[in-house]
Amino acid sequence: MSGTFGQIAALLGQDRKGYTLPQELYVGDEAFRFDTQVMLPSVWLYACTVAHIRKPGDWFLFEMANNSVIVIRGRDGAARAFFNSCQHRGSRICEAQRGSSPKLICPYHQWTYNLDGSLFGARNMGPEFDKSTIHLTPVAVENVGGLIFICMNDTPPPIDRVKADITAQIEMFDLEHCKVAVQDDLIEDANWKLVMENNRECYHCDANHPELIACLGNSGFGKGLPEDGNAEASAEAHMLDKRAEWRALGIDHELVEFPDGWWHRIARLPLTNGATSQTTDGKVASSKLIGPFEHPETSSLSIWTQPNSWHHFCCDHVVTFSLTPLAADKTLLRTSWLVHEDAVEGVDYDPDNLSAVWRATNGQDGYLSALNHQGIKTDGYRQGPYAPEEKLVENFKHFYVTQSLAALDGVSA
Repeated sequence: MSGTFGQIAALLGQDRKGYTLPQELYVGDEAFRFDTQVMLPSVWLYACTVAHIRKPGDWFLFEMANNSVIVIRGRDGAARAFFNSCQHRGSRICEAQRGSSPKLICPYHQWTYNLDGSLFGARNMGPEFDKSTIHLTPVAVENVGGLIFICMNDTPPPIDRVKADITAQIEMFDLEHCKVAVQDDLIEDANWKLVMENNRECYHCDANHPELIACLGNSGFGKGLPEDGNAEASAEAHMLDKRAEWRALGIDHELVEFPDGWWHRIARLPLTNGATSQTTDGKVASSKLIGPFEHPETSSLSIWTQPNSWHHFCCDHVVTFSLTPLAADKTLLRTSWLVHEDAVEGVDYDPDNLSAVWRATNGQDGYLSALNHQGIKTDGYRQGPYAPEEKLVENFKHFYVTQSLAALDGVSA
């Protein structure tokens, strides 16, 4: 084991249940290199939705540190993924963040690839050249009910339970017939693990997210659900009433909370104050509803996956979030708002209204995560205790530590 990885192993060994991670795992350059070169490539990462690659030839880049992956829709309608590197002399093929093309053409020497990654043509390579032996390097890809996950490891871990549980609840939203109405890329001045930890709790929400709690509330994020054991009687009674409504609509499911060591959580949560969508006025953001909904419905389905995504499904739109580390103190948060493919901008929806709640929330969270990173860098930082309602932060931290140790074992084997 190299000296760098040996240091990471020692830091992981300092983990304490119920407490934050050691300082260097948040702010150290060695930890950043380990995360982006070893740990994160070994697990499934959320990349985009099928709505980002709606038709054959549509492609979308997922990029992290030194890796760039092309996620593309094939002529057969299936999603595929390849490393963004020409098999001639290694040039980057796709330059923009997203695009569409009937074939992939390397800008350097114009080697041309089919949508399945096979080589279509290469100029002046001589009579002995066999193009059938050339193929873009594949990356494992899974379509999970319309959410696209990739794994850059040659032997990806299992995903079957995640795929079955999530698909069972989100296929009703029919993401194949949605489109991306708005996409925001926000760079936060904080380590990616702090951005994730911030998302995994609402302990901070009352004091920092007025727009969000006005429509979504703060229950269901580690507190307030009957399953949490800390719900007030009135809140628990309200949830039971809502679940009766959802059963009548055929959309009720039991809470799925990282079962049996898996890496996904699914919860349907009631919106607050009579809201029918996650908007500043609580009204639907798009008059063209999605999935099976014929009338506005007062809940949202929330999906969380370790280690880099969360998603909210409303009756009129879907909002998805992914994050990728850029540096030890820089994280890209990508947010996409999806509406029905037939919804017309300016008629059925206003992009600014559609995105207002989460744009405000993302900005607030970016500020808080930056403050957190700045404080952890100081000599005064100590591993601090989690509050009871930060149990989902503990769950994320456990995933990170467990997967990091497994990745270290794989490197040293």
